[in-house]
Amino acid sequence: MTYSAHFRIWRGSAAGGSLQDFDVDVSEGEVVLDIVHRIQATQAPDLAVRWNCKAGKCGSCSAEVNGRPRLMCMTRMSVFTEDEAVTVTPLRAFPVLRDLVTDVSFNYTKAREVPSFAPPEGLAPGEFRMQQVDVDRSQEFRKCIECFLCQNVCHVIRDHEDNKPAFAGPRFFARLAELEMHPLDTVDRRKRSQEQHGIGMCNITKCCSEVCPEGIKITDNAIIPMKERVADRKYDPVRWLGARIGRRGDGGAEV
Repeated sequence: MTYSAHFRIWRGSAAGGSLQDFDVDVSEGEVVLDIVHRIQATQAPDLAVRWNCKAGKCGSCSAEVNGRPRLMCMTRMSVFTEDEAVTVTPLRAFPVLRDLVTDVSFNYTKAREVPSFAPPEGLAPGEFRMQQVDVDRSQEFRKCIECFLCQNVCHVIRDHEDNKPAFAGPRFFARLAELEMHPLDTVDRRKRSQEQHGIGMCNITKCCSEVCPEGIKITDNAIIPMKERVADRKYDPVRWLGARIGRRGDGGAEV
């Protein structure tokens, strides 16, 4: 079954732009990215759109569809009525390069600021031993496909450009939590999470968890536990003393 759908796609650059209208055929089972590709092929060959796997695993085709951040390859046309206009716009939290393509380099800058995993000295690969509960926790965070939808909906980044230097955002709070909760990691990331990555600026609205295509409970399982650990370190005198004497290993505690 085929029907004609009305699409409105944002066209432009950092200098400005506007929505452009397209009428396009839609077939049963198609997703928004299929239709964008059809518009490219038949009506707007210069339309810029980023995509790669078309299987919901690369995170490349993030956009806002009817105002909601989504992966275009995972948004079926069947969720819209046949007479409903479908509006596709670029992610609002990041600078537009052209049309639906945004500059997400902010996220890679933040990724480089997170210290890498640091196992105990002398522990060789293959000698790691972990409880299954710790494995499961790390695996949840590692499901992230870096679509940056969580970064896009975070109002601390989206609505306040001047916050970006001091705020890493939910994707990297999950990374910090993964490492901080790893039983073999020797770096204390609590002070860094607050003072360099700005976790205290998050007011746990859970909007990041709501848009995650992998269903990661970013707020409940990463941000809130990290906030609790930061508060314990800063205000609990017993924990503060434990950090001072390097309970996690020589040079491991950050004071």
